[in-house]
Amino acid sequence: MSNADKAIRTTYFSILTNFLLALVKWLAGILGNSYALIADAIESTADIFSSILVLLGLRYSKRPADETHPYGHGRIEPLITFIVVIFLIVSAFVIAMESIENIRTPHDLPESWTLIVLAAIIIWKELSFRTIIKKSKALNSNTLKAEAWHHRADAITSVAAFIGISVALFSGPGYESADDWAALFASGLIIYNCYGIFRPALAEIMDENTYEELEEIVRKKSINVEGVKLIEKCYIRKIGMYFQIDLHAVVDPTITVREGHEIAHNLKDYLMDNVDNIGNVFIHIEPFERTELKRN
Repeated sequence: MSNADKAIRTTYFSILTNFLLALVKWLAGILGNSYALIADAIESTADIFSSILVLLGLRYSKRPADETHPYGHGRIEPLITFIVVIFLIVSAFVIAMESIENIRTPHDLPESWTLIVLAAIIIWKELSFRTIIKKSKALNSNTLKAEAWHHRADAITSVAAFIGISVALFSGPGYESADDWAALFASGLIIYNCYGIFRPALAEIMDENTYEELEEIVRKKSINVEGVKLIEKCYIRKIGMYFQIDLHAVVDPTITVREGHEIAHNLKDYLMDNVDNIGNVFIHIEPFERTELKRN
């Protein structure tokens, strides 16, 4: 199973989780008279649509390279991540506006049983976050990372709602709006976390060469290939779940063009087989000069 297929399967899990929890939150919020839970339900409902976008993006990214997309279709991933971040920001603003309106509107205390519902939701959402963030790292997917942070944002909103409802219930009349203040605070945390999702996707789409650890691995492993004396340049870009690597390999200047061609192919095959998540390697052959030793 490819990385894209594994990511898609993870997204189906996310969609089902968001749908079930959104339903539970809407029912508990309305029946339990908790505006914090209703705000939480709004965020989870937005998560459903963003998860569907993630699914469509991942399915599109699976398409093989073609004449118009020689590097494949992986660039759709950071674009989908941007849209997911927009969903998060919109959700946070909706929650904030609803919270402010509810703070200004007198209402009854929430039901105590809503705390049990929230406790279960918090545990489930945190487990979902940990599952998906682990998958995102294993599959090298920024889109899945954004999806994971959707679950963490949902957990944060639920924690805030739990605290707010607890304050309202234990403090009694006069503190009915405590859960609304909690929801307002949670909306701020969600916006703050958006930057952590947005920044890696921006780096990917701008081709930032920020993969020093991978570059070191590539340089060390390249020397294991017979005929490669050293690596002069190594540029790395991330497209979707895979890395595209540009190498300048230094070889003996007296060998034939055919021998240089064979070394380049051997180097590419070796790196593709021994380094994870490499989509392609482009190799430029350089003649070895004594000055190379001094520079390296």
